[in-house]
Amino acid sequence: RYGLTFISLLLLLALTFTTPHKEVFSSLGRRINVLFLAAVIGLTNVYSLTRVANALLQGGVSNGRELILTAINIYLTNIIVFGLLYWEMDGGGPGLRRRLSVEERDFLFPQDSFSEEHQVGWRPTFIDYVYVSSTNATAFSPTDTLPLSRRAKILMLAQSFVSLITIALIAGRAVNILK
Repeated sequence: RYGLTFISLLLLLALTFTTPHKEVFSSLGRRINVLFLAAVIGLTNVYSLTRVANALLQGGVSNGRELILTAINIYLTNIIVFGLLYWEMDGGGPGLRRRLSVEERDFLFPQDSFSEEHQVGWRPTFIDYVYVSSTNATAFSPTDTLPLSRRAKILMLAQSFVSLITIALIAGRAVNILK
């Protein structure tokens, strides 16, 4: 448990050194570090979900309040990690996406379908990807932003699966315990 926290902190520290000051999004070292950090945190989150689900299925959990807080933690971590993955993945990352045509991107935002004059200066930022992640985690499907590539669809499928288990199994049991 503490080993993964330590690795995450080391990766965060390395991120400060691999991020250039002038061209933030053009550093390959930064990009690899961010993707690795998101993967470590995401896998840790899935591991936590697996442990809680196992404990629930074996009947070893009786504290509803603690279970709800655990579900919220897993759910929010899921949203943030996948938002970061979507942002880094889409069209090769935030530095490259703006140079690609719509057909070469991983996500189709509603603004992408506007004419050039109506989308002057618009490009998705991290908050746009967190929104995509949040709606996918809540609705278990894309809402206004569509996945175009297979890798985007696979990531959205994985995120929906984690959210479904978190909400249906963990939060559902916590509510049942609290009654």
